[in-house]
Amino acid sequence: MTLDTVKHAAETPDAPQPWAELGLKQDEYERIRAILGRRPTGAELAMYSVMWSEHCSYKSSKVHLRQFGEKAPANDALLVGIGENAGVVDAGQGYAVTFKVESHNHPSYIEPYQGAATGVGGIVRDILAMGARPVAVMDPLRFGAADHPDTKRVLPGVVSGIGGYGNCLGLPNIGGEVVFDPCYQGNPLVNALCVGVMKHEDIHLAKASGAGNKVILYGARTGGDGIGGVSVLASETFDSTGPAKRPAVQVGDPFQEKLLIECTLEVFRENLVTGIQDLGGAGLSCATSELASAGSGGMRVELDTVPLRDASLSPEEILMSESQERMCAIVEPGKVDRFLEICEKWDVIATVIGEVTDGERLEIFWHGEQIVDVPPRTVAHEGPVYERPYARPEWQDALQADDAAKLPRPATGEELREQVLKVVASPNQASKSWITGQYDRFVQGNTVLAQPEDSGMVRIDEETGLGVAVATDGNGRYTKLDPYAGAQLALAESYRNVAATGARPLAISNCLNFGSPEDPGVMWQFAEATRGLADGCLALGTPVTGGNVSLYNQTGDTAIHPTPVVAVLGVIDDVNRRTPMAFAEEGQLLYLLGDTREELGGSAWSQVIHDHLGGLPPAVDLDREKLLGEILISASRDGMIDAAHDLSDGGLIQAVVESCLRGGNGARLVVPDGTDPFVFLFSESAGRAVVAVPRSEELRFTDMCGARGLPATRVGVVDGESVEVQGQFSLPLEELRAAYEATLPALFG
Repeated sequence: MTLDTVKHAAETPDAPQPWAELGLKQDEYERIRAILGRRPTGAELAMYSVMWSEHCSYKSSKVHLRQFGEKAPANDALLVGIGENAGVVDAGQGYAVTFKVESHNHPSYIEPYQGAATGVGGIVRDILAMGARPVAVMDPLRFGAADHPDTKRVLPGVVSGIGGYGNCLGLPNIGGEVVFDPCYQGNPLVNALCVGVMKHEDIHLAKASGAGNKVILYGARTGGDGIGGVSVLASETFDSTGPAKRPAVQVGDPFQEKLLIECTLEVFRENLVTGIQDLGGAGLSCATSELASAGSGGMRVELDTVPLRDASLSPEEILMSESQERMCAIVEPGKVDRFLEICEKWDVIATVIGEVTDGERLEIFWHGEQIVDVPPRTVAHEGPVYERPYARPEWQDALQADDAAKLPRPATGEELREQVLKVVASPNQASKSWITGQYDRFVQGNTVLAQPEDSGMVRIDEETGLGVAVATDGNGRYTKLDPYAGAQLALAESYRNVAATGARPLAISNCLNFGSPEDPGVMWQFAEATRGLADGCLALGTPVTGGNVSLYNQTGDTAIHPTPVVAVLGVIDDVNRRTPMAFAEEGQLLYLLGDTREELGGSAWSQVIHDHLGGLPPAVDLDREKLLGEILISASRDGMIDAAHDLSDGGLIQAVVESCLRGGNGARLVVPDGTDPFVFLFSESAGRAVVAVPRSEELRFTDMCGARGLPATRVGVVDGESVEVQGQFSLPLEELRAAYEATLPALFG
């Protein structure tokens, strides 16, 4: 077979090429020909196809994502924003924190263990590539119905993959979410987040500059796993026949990644690299084109020098392979020997595969023959941009008109008691300890708070107690009812969760999970959610530092609920002043902060008791969210509260039950005069939290709330061994704990 060189491509303009099979549209293929002035070689076609895929190029979402930059709030803490491997914020005391959330949805459905494991590995390398030591991971997860047979296939594998990979790396898993809904059947969402810490001067960027500098590929050998993996696999809709793409899922080796992390951090300490990029989606195609595109010159690569696990791989397969645990570094010639020495010390394979040139082209050779000659920006950054048509779905009005207020409500205290138990024991509200118990949450010794706390928190400086808190949230039910408000509610809840622990929210990352962009209704959901998130970040002063878009999450014509997952990162000056969620001492006074309205659209109660989705989600008041956050942070810092828990899914009663079970103490609640006990317990009004106030601090705390204009209503006291709603019912902690903790073990063993 003749090697398809650049010269051969110019001489055979009409040779048929498999552009459609690689996911390209005809007009995209014609544009590649126009850019090159000839047909592409097979290797060039492979590079363009993966880099212009939806997953890598954001071609359907770019026009909407621009708002995150255009509406970005002024924020002195932002050190590196959108466009790099991950965003970086100033944590104070010379420390910088980098964090990002990404998706590995489709691979995790096909091969749950490896799909989830390599999702963790990929996000960890993104953080490492910024110059940071990874310090914690989180995993927001969505699965189909909890009792569906396929959920029993997917969930245990995903959880094992996350735990197996993260535990081997020695990274604590400090939080996340697990949500069940039939809409995710066949399209589970496996989002992964990593947090890393470094000093300001240690920040590294993905760029190849300096003619003559060497391009070094180091880490695992390149294999046939993951060819066209997330880049192509995540850019198409599954058909109804289910998983059929197993070879496209990467295979992870966490022990290799651990060596890669330590090797890379030592290379950073000795200042041996001028640019660095991890190899994730699109593999070498991405790393070489992005490094060259962001640099000041061109790049020449000898592809036949790449270390392989499978000697039969073609040049195209090598360029498309998404084999894990690989990095690409740009190193000055005088530092190459020392770089290779460090790699050898850590038993990491390292090979010089090319060099930076003073030209403007990315040139790749195979045994001396040129197979790629492209302008790197056209591959990495100048892919197609689509303004997809979008329109509000015809069914949206009927969905919003189907108000949850009309649903039958409990008429007696006994019925209220029964429904509280049902909600507490439902898969979405029940304890997730069956899952989180498989993760190491406290390795490294710096975990201060971990799931089920409102946010995960890690100490980053032992001397001062400086720490960071991170929370992830997203409610697809709310977002289906109103995409604009739903995205803001995800942001608000994550912001509230961070503030509830005493940390000051600084910035966000997001993972935007939606159906097919070729459906105008789905595209409307995406446009509205993105607009809502951009407006919300501007109002709260929390810039978007980066993230991920995952489209085509649907089977046939059935899309998932629109699910924007929002991660908020905050900083706390001293982790010893953190606020936990547990009601730990009898006699603490319980205060409800914020306003409670009759807001049940998309609520846990409507889902669990009536299997209903309709109406409007809770109203969003971002000024109130900001005020609530300031009160929670001040009260934590000044020792005015002993515990805090945000109110969200399940309302006040869910929060109180969780805090009572966490602390091993009961509570007596009093329904305020003129309030419907049902609304009091189950409303999901936003902008609220329940706090436990020591009696000695009650006056100071209520004076602060009054002066700032935040409603604070005394609703009970920590007392006894039951959760009692006076005049309605009493539930012993023992009965609540049995209901809360038995659900997931019964479902998944």
